[in-house]
Amino acid sequence: MPDFEEQRQPEHQQSLDDEAALGEHSGMDGSPHPPGAGVDQPGSDAPDFAPLVEKIQAFPHLPGVYMFKDADRAVIYVGKARDLRKRISNYFRGGDVVGVRTRIMLGRAADLEYMITPTEKEALLLEASLIKKYRPRYNVILRDDKNYPAIRIDPREPYPRLEIVRRFQKDGALYFGPYPSAYAVRETLKYLHQLFPLRLCRGRKLMPRQRPCLNFSMGQCLGACADKISQEDYRKMVEEVILFLQGKTDVLQQQLRKRMGEASEALEFERAAFYRDRLRNVAATLEKQHIVSDRFLDQDVIGIYQEEGRTEIVILFIRQGVHSGQRSYDLREAHGEPGELISAFIQQYYYEGNLIPDEVLVPVELESESIMSEWLSEMKGRRVRVWPVKRGERKHLLEMARSNARERFTSRRRWQRRDTALSESLKRLLKLPRLPERIACVDISNIQGRHAVGAVVVFEDARPDKSSYRRFRIRAKSEPDDPAMMAEVIERLVKNDPGLASGLDLLLLDGGKGQLNRICRLMEEIGYSERLPVASIAKERDADIGEKGKGQYEKFYLPGRKNPLFLHRYPDILHLLQRIRDEAHRFAISHYQNVHRAALLTSALDSIPGIGTKRRQTLLTHFGGIEALQDATAEEIEQAGLPRSAAEAVFRTLSGIEEAGLEGEGETKMGSDSDT
Repeated sequence: MPDFEEQRQPEHQQSLDDEAALGEHSGMDGSPHPPGAGVDQPGSDAPDFAPLVEKIQAFPHLPGVYMFKDADRAVIYVGKARDLRKRISNYFRGGDVVGVRTRIMLGRAADLEYMITPTEKEALLLEASLIKKYRPRYNVILRDDKNYPAIRIDPREPYPRLEIVRRFQKDGALYFGPYPSAYAVRETLKYLHQLFPLRLCRGRKLMPRQRPCLNFSMGQCLGACADKISQEDYRKMVEEVILFLQGKTDVLQQQLRKRMGEASEALEFERAAFYRDRLRNVAATLEKQHIVSDRFLDQDVIGIYQEEGRTEIVILFIRQGVHSGQRSYDLREAHGEPGELISAFIQQYYYEGNLIPDEVLVPVELESESIMSEWLSEMKGRRVRVWPVKRGERKHLLEMARSNARERFTSRRRWQRRDTALSESLKRLLKLPRLPERIACVDISNIQGRHAVGAVVVFEDARPDKSSYRRFRIRAKSEPDDPAMMAEVIERLVKNDPGLASGLDLLLLDGGKGQLNRICRLMEEIGYSERLPVASIAKERDADIGEKGKGQYEKFYLPGRKNPLFLHRYPDILHLLQRIRDEAHRFAISHYQNVHRAALLTSALDSIPGIGTKRRQTLLTHFGGIEALQDATAEEIEQAGLPRSAAEAVFRTLSGIEEAGLEGEGETKMGSDSDT
């Protein structure tokens, strides 16, 4: 099957096509024609569904997955069915059986394929896999499809530690979350370390030290590495952390009171004060928590709100009776009834590896409710209930989720109207041929041409689309030449990622007139001059504007215009373009730091006595890269085939580089790395 992403049209063009399709499927009064009406009527403009209807006759009465494809053989919709023939036949019945957006999808469909599965549950899994692979336009696609951060601790380790992860695995460890943002989980982890100062050093194995690290002196670690705490006492604290994260605070408070009393009776007043302070902090934390359920279960509560052909879904995270956060999703391209959309949402959300709760509360009955419960139970390892609640306390949680979905919808629509007005003003000022809904910015980062990298960031509707970010290693130039380096990045982007390039409405360059002229020549050479508008943004010299006017007099260069354009009279537009430029600059610098750091670490290996070319290659092959090697302990390095002394020398050297601050920002990889 073809790669769907490369064939996808730009969003604004899709919207126009959909409006046209709505017109095709509507009568003079605006009411939609029933699907299939006029299939064989002479002179009718309705799509001819006869070939698809005839094809359905060969479909079996078995469970499976079906795919609608357009004229270019791109997958536009994936669905599952308990009975393939019966389910697909429903698409072509007369009357108002299906919605308007479904009729639009049928108008684009040129072919139909199916795959049989042994059971309905396997059809559900295959559907989720195909949606993830092809990202069909008319399916529910979670744009924010990253996994949410959680806290992991493995009590089987000799000295367990708390860490932030985004993947839930069946590895025997305990996972707590998800948290609504990386900031939320970092703040939680910081507070947990204040309450329970477990070790902060990386690595599963604890490396012994002569003296504890600075965290011990600051009271943020118990100094297990220097034998400042026994393993038994350390494990007691691990048990307290787990009880706290599990919400079993009554048991935790009882244990803390008991240990405080034992320490006091043994005249160990310092230790008793330690338990007393922790008991107070736990009590203070509980006072701040908002208890929304007395069942003390892990629950995900799904609310849905639909208006103006758009759908907003909110999922509330209830952990041990406490409302711990929420996430919202704008399903702007999705179609279907609430039950169908919620089923598709559950399927995608948990298929991505998010934490599975004890209950998933939904506002309507689902067709595949029992199958989804069985699937989630199988993944979690214990019973999970997908529950369409009718009354009681759980009904209150669903009403709260729907209220949040309605509020998010209203807020999003208000911002979308503002963004539309902003796009229209930007189109007028820069004389663009269409609304700049998707804007990309290119930046180059290097020092005297060394380790030169390029970065492309994409903003859609004035918000970062991080799945479309791209990073490049400059190949053609080794001396400073920003215009040539930028031309290389854009040429490779157009050649290697035509789907991304063709969907852009404006290409912004971080540079001056030299960069703009070089890229305009490139656009002429590759035939993109009429398809992709280009502009460049350059900072005004501080000496010319003074401190007071800083940031207000950025210069914008446009093709065919001699003098630069200033947008200080349009602060909203100016700030948007500055934000896009600054994000490209940040992304490029972080990539440069990672490349530079890897080069430093590789050079550091060469300087270690006893580590020659052969051993260095052995280490890099064993660990798969310099970053994994830096995260390894001395024991793990020794297992790669090095003597103990050499392994410890490697560990000390790489740890010293990390502590010296050469680690960079640790940028999370987004999109695809164009080195491939």
